[in-house]
This record gives sequence, C-alpha cells and structure tokens, in this order.
Amino acid sequence: MDDFIKDEILSLKDEMIQIRRGFHQYPELGMEEKRTSENIARRLGELSLEVNTSIGRAGVVGLLKGKNPGKTVLLRADMDALPIHEKNNVPYRSRNEGIMHACGHDGHMAILLTVAKILTAHHEDFSGRIKFVFQPGEEGLAGARFMIEDGVLKDPQVDAVFALHLMTRFPIGFVALRAGPLMACMDAFTIKIKGKGAHGAMPEEGADAILMSAQVISTLQSLISKEVSPMIPLVVHVGTIHGGNAFNIVAEHVELKGTVRTHDEILRKSMSERIDRIVKGVTTALRGTYKLDYQFGYPPVFNDAAMTGLVKDVGVQVVGAEQVIEIPPVMISDDMAFFLREVSGCYFFVGAGSAEKGFDQPHHNARFDFDEDALVVGAEMMAHVALAYLKNH
Repeated sequence: MDDFIKDEILSLKDEMIQIRRGFHQYPELGMEEKRTSENIARRLGELSLEVNTSIGRAGVVGLLKGKNPGKTVLLRADMDALPIHEKNNVPYRSRNEGIMHACGHDGHMAILLTVAKILTAHHEDFSGRIKFVFQPGEEGLAGARFMIEDGVLKDPQVDAVFALHLMTRFPIGFVALRAGPLMACMDAFTIKIKGKGAHGAMPEEGADAILMSAQVISTLQSLISKEVSPMIPLVVHVGTIHGGNAFNIVAEHVELKGTVRTHDEILRKSMSERIDRIVKGVTTALRGTYKLDYQFGYPPVFNDAAMTGLVKDVGVQVVGAEQVIEIPPVMISDDMAFFLREVSGCYFFVGAGSAEKGFDQPHHNARFDFDEDALVVGAEMMAHVALAYLKNH
C-alpha cells in the first residue's frame, strides 16, 4: 500500500476534524443544503478540480483526472442532516435549532474532502478519473436518484461506485461489509380507514374505525409469522396512528402510516397486494371501508461480489484481517441503492463507536456522536479503495 496516504491523512487529521465540526455546527435538511454545498464547492474549487453544482438539486461533483486515461470511479458522501434537536453539550453543537447531524453525514463529507485533497496532490501517480460526489437528501428524499437523473453517472461514464457509512454499533478500527444484499428496501404505506361515527354508549349504531385499525395492525404481523418463510427477513411496522375526537365517540376515521423492509425483491413486489388483502378483509368484516396508498421507496442495497472483495482486501491492509468483519444483512436502508443498481460497487461500514469515550448512542438519536478517530480510518479506506480499483482496472 502507499505509505504516503496514511502519513498525509494523519497530518490532516486535525483539519479533517475541524471540517467535520464545521458541518456539524451548521446542519441543513435534505434538499436544503445550500450553505453545505457552497462550502464543499469552494473547497473542491481550491483544489483546481472540475466542479459542478446543483446536480440533483443541491449536489456537488468534483472531477479529478489522473495522469493517463482510464476507468472512472465514483466516491460518494451524503450531506443532509435530520430534524432533531441536539442534546449534546459539546463546543461544536448544532447552531441550527431543531436540526442535527445525527447520522454521521458530517463525517462522511469531511472524509471525502480530505481524500480529494490528498489524491489531487498525487494525481500523477494514477490513471483514470475519480468523481467526488456530495449527495443531498439521503434521509428519505432519494437524492441519489435525482443526481442520477441529472447525469452524475455520465460524462465521463462511471465504472464503479463506493461509499462508506460511519457506524457507532461497530467499534473504532473495524470495517464491516458483505457481498450481496446489505441493506433493506424502504417502502411506505398509508391506510385510511373509514367507519361510521356514533355515540360511545351505543356502538351498534356506528362502525368503529379504531377497532378496525387495531385489528389491521395486529393482522399485518401475520404476514411475517404465517405467510413468509422465517428464512426471509421482513419488517412490517406501523409508526403512526391518528383517529378519534373524544372518549365517548365511535371514531369515524383513522389513518395509519408505516414501512415495509426486506431484502427480497420478489417479496417486496408482493407486499402491496398482501397488505391490501388484509385491510380489505378486516374493514369489510367490521362494516368499514378503506384506502391504501403504497409507495415503493429505496430499493435494497446490493453489493457486487468483486467490488466487495476489493474493499475487503483494502480493509485487511488498513485495519488488519481480524478487524474486517462480514456481517448479515441489516434492515436499515440507504439511497446508495440507486447508484448500486446502475453501476457495480460496494457500500461498507466503518466502526465509529467507543463506549469508553461515550460514543455509543444509536444513529438518529439526539445524543448521537462518534469517535473522530474513525475519520482517519474512513479516509484511508476511501483513498485506497479508489486507487486499488483504478490500478486493477
């Protein structure tokens, strides 16, 4: 491996931490990353890269050309924060009230900017091109899809895509990955149930939408326990329920919202019909009606076997074989899936947890933070992965 990468990353560690904390202090929600994208575009411009902005609405792309023509590899970092009020008492605490980087995207941006800086300084040492892609709207807004629609995979055509995610569930110094299905789809449904209002003391004159919703919620779980093989992971989760106006009124309307998660594309395509069948049966039996709105969101994240092997080999050299772990699929989702549907690549996790230092809170938590030593591992992984791909292809 190239020793200069590790040495230069270590020399830039303090700068990388400050970049990360700067992003953390001024988080922005998905598709509203104006300050963030301007900051990134300025930094990429200072490296004399070819910079394009407003790709996929708010995305930024920096193109680095090597010494000679060759393949093109895309490295991606997501930019958006979450609508969470931060509870951490740290100097770099969010200054944008009600918005917080609670998923590590601030670290992803700092890592990729550092990798861009190092590889730009050594562009004479490799052939091919590297696209540094800073993507908006990962948190449920499908920013990756918008960037693809705006041509981020073209001109030049991208041959491979890679990205990482900092994860506090894994200890600092670990790299976690798997070939094939890594993350689940993220589909959503809304069920509107209509009954008939009546006095709570005379329920026979009405049709109770709350009772229907309770039966629907319970029966939906039979999809997991009785209709799908226990060997196929499936989540059917109802996250919100709204209905009723008073304790002594039979509710006429209830609205349920939920999500479906699976790695199996065939099962995924059948879930709308399965849920519709259950809701129809329950509401018909209890004298009600319904409307189901089912939205197919992010597809499953699927890693190419060869590209995952490349990342694994890099990981062994960066952190050691004992700290590169192959994991089972997880049920969280990510719109990196859209990139991986179009181009072969690998999405992998870098450990950022440290219970001794207090970095053990889950993602999307108001007290989430991560061990900034993970930035060094992440930057080294991304830099070596890009160079290894270009060298091997």
